[in-house]
Amino acid sequence: MFKKATLVSLALILVLAIVAGCGNGNNNNATNNATNGNAGNENATNANSGGDAGEEKTLKIMQFKVEIADQLAALARQYEEENPGVKIEIETVGGGADYGAALRAKFNSGDKPDIFNNGGFADLDLWLEHLEDLSNEPWVNDLVDAAKPPMTKDGKLYGQALNLEGYGYIYNKDLFEEAGITELPKTIDELNAVAQQLQDAGITPFMNGYGEWWVLGNHFTNIGFAYTDADKLVEDLNAGSTTFKDTESFQQWMDLVDTTIKYSQQNPIQTDYNTQVTEFALGEAAMMQQGNWTQVQLLETNPDLNVGFLPMPINNDADAMDKLPVGVPNNWVVWKESPVKDVAKDFLNWMVTSDAGKKTIVEEFKFIPAFKSIEADEAILGQLASDIITYANAGKTISWNWFKYPGGEATSKPMGEMMQAYIAGEVTRDQLLENFMSKWEEMAAQ
Repeated sequence: MFKKATLVSLALILVLAIVAGCGNGNNNNATNNATNGNAGNENATNANSGGDAGEEKTLKIMQFKVEIADQLAALARQYEEENPGVKIEIETVGGGADYGAALRAKFNSGDKPDIFNNGGFADLDLWLEHLEDLSNEPWVNDLVDAAKPPMTKDGKLYGQALNLEGYGYIYNKDLFEEAGITELPKTIDELNAVAQQLQDAGITPFMNGYGEWWVLGNHFTNIGFAYTDADKLVEDLNAGSTTFKDTESFQQWMDLVDTTIKYSQQNPIQTDYNTQVTEFALGEAAMMQQGNWTQVQLLETNPDLNVGFLPMPINNDADAMDKLPVGVPNNWVVWKESPVKDVAKDFLNWMVTSDAGKKTIVEEFKFIPAFKSIEADEAILGQLASDIITYANAGKTISWNWFKYPGGEATSKPMGEMMQAYIAGEVTRDQLLENFMSKWEEMAAQ
């Protein structure tokens, strides 16, 4: 059991990683819309809404995590049952559909959601004028310290963390055993050797979901930042005092990119998230770059799948490379002009303080909680979350940085598309890093 004391220690470790250093994670190539029916009594008043008797309150939520869409809808129905007169409408927009663009379209059209997601750092700056200050909400003191920096501005907290997550190379333990691999790779040379050993055994080493820009532009490019002083590198890139080509960690990172291309399945840039996760779960490859958010889909596809995490090494320093990127993937925020913002804030509070909410976060969402009082049972969360907890408790984590890029996804998405061109053989290594720099300079100048 991942008890309170363990969660506090995880928080102390992660705060250093996040400050030094959240997905669009994640996760499908589709847009889902889920609208809950009204389970309330139209003649009743929501005690927290401040409305008149008989007034129905409609709370609109727009969120990006496709993998929890059904579970979140079920949780919302429970809230409706406890709060007659409240109707909750949930729209879920998958990562491949570009959540940021869809959210901007909502605001431009006047159909603004009351609760939506924000990644923090640069993303917080972009949306700050629209956000409610949540500093005095009841759950704030229970939030782990690691979750606060991305959403804090001028001493005010503007977001409630969804959870803690980690990613790396998920590996199939049974396929590794089949290939005779007894030592797990911690360095770039060891990763190459393992990939060759798998290939020699007739096993595809990597199932790469490179059809998804965020797999590349968010999670993969982050590795080049996370294995150096990320904040200084962002500052220097913004100032034009360095370039990606002149950054050692990015030159080393290109070696890792090349390894995954060399040992990939066919047509990786035509493989979307759902195909990647499904094919990996079916044993079509031994490794894939993804995070613990895939646990539910993996087990639904193959209940007997035996998996764990490997690091994403860029050089041969085993101690430095044996780490996982761990952070806060995103946050709930409230539109400050929402006519039902009291209901919105009450729902967020209920979600992390009620028995129903806490149970759903762990047992249904399969989230590593971002709150000290919510216990996380590793037996429920699964093997991947257990590995993340183990790495974090050992202090072996690196930071998440893509929301620090100038313009956020306006920079990381084009970077992902540039990587697709490199994977397709359309540009050289140097050209890729030069293209990164051109986009960065363009966005930093705005």
